[in-house]
Amino acid sequence: MNDISKLIQGKNLSELDIKILHYIIENIDDVLERGVREIAKDNFTSPSTIIRLSKKMGYTGFIDLYYQLLPMVKKTDDHLADNDEDFLSISQEDFFKENSREDIKQFVQQVLHLKQKYIFIYATGFSAIAAEYLYKKLLVLGKKTVIATGTDSIGVFENNLEDIGAFIVISKSGETQQVIDKLLVAKDQGIFTITFTKETTNRAAELSDLNFKINDNNKLDDRNMLPNSFFPRLLMLVEFIFKTYLEELQKKTANK
Repeated sequence: MNDISKLIQGKNLSELDIKILHYIIENIDDVLERGVREIAKDNFTSPSTIIRLSKKMGYTGFIDLYYQLLPMVKKTDDHLADNDEDFLSISQEDFFKENSREDIKQFVQQVLHLKQKYIFIYATGFSAIAAEYLYKKLLVLGKKTVIATGTDSIGVFENNLEDIGAFIVISKSGETQQVIDKLLVAKDQGIFTITFTKETTNRAAELSDLNFKINDNNKLDDRNMLPNSFFPRLLMLVEFIFKTYLEELQKKTANK
C-alpha cells in the first residue's frame, strides 16, 4: 500500500535510490538499529549511497531521513486498526493540535476580507473535490473566486496573476509538483498563499505564508485507497473558518 511517488517527486532519484527508500520504509521498525552499513550491504551498495540518498531527499543524513519517514509509516496511525467509534470521531484537538485560532483569524483577514482582487483555489486529484466545496462556499458568501485543477490549462492561473489577492492550495501530500510550481509563481508575485496539507513536513507547507495542518492517517497512501479521515477533517476545518467569519460579521452588525 505504500506509494512514494509524491514523496520522491523532484528529487532526481535513481532506481537504486528508490529501491533503498522502499527498503527503509518496509523495515522501518528496525532499520535504525541496522545502521547505514547494513542497509548498504543488504542493497549491494556502499554507505555513501545511503548518505547521498538522504541528502537528495533534503535531509542532513540517514538519521534525519529516518525520523522524517517514521511518522509517515508507523502502523499506529493506520485507521484499519482503529475501532468504528475512533474512526468516526473528530475532536477539537484535531483542529488545534497543529493549528491555532490566530491562523484562522489570519485566513479570515487575508482571504475573506478581500475587496477588489480574486481568491484563486488550486488542487488536483481527490483534493480537487474538497476544493470544489470550498469554492462553492465562497461563492455563496459573495466572494470573487476562481478555481482550477490539474486538468485545466496553466493559462487559467498565469493569465490572472495580477488579479489574485489570495492563492489557496489543497494538497494532502503537499508534494504534488504542479502545486509546488504554482506556489513558487505566486510567491514570486507577492500573492498571499494558503495551503491545507497533511501535518508532517512537506514542500507546499514550507512555501506558503499560512499552512493548515490536517492529520493524515495514511501518509504513504497518495492514491487514497485506504480509509482516511483527512478530507472529513479538512471540510470540518473549512466550516469552522466560515463559522468564525460569520460570527465576526454578526458582532460588527450588532455593534453598529
